[in-house]
Amino acid sequence: MTKKYKIAVDCAACALKMEAAATKVEGVAAASIGFMSQKLVIDFVAGADPLAVMEQVQAVCKRIEPDCEIVIR
Repeated sequence: MTKKYKIAVDCAACALKMEAAATKVEGVAAASIGFMSQKLVIDFVAGADPLAVMEQVQAVCKRIEPDCEIVIR
């Protein structure tokens, strides 16, 4: 399952780091952040709970850029 989210990220380099970190979260098959479009696309592993996974993704992204916001709901 693939879902798109709005994300507020201030730096292209941080977006790349956040993309790499999000990909390592359990339940994420692939992650892509479009810095210019401010969009986060997540491909979830089959059977994963998107809400629980996205809470973890948001946590790892905030470690890289504390100001970032992901609209999960």
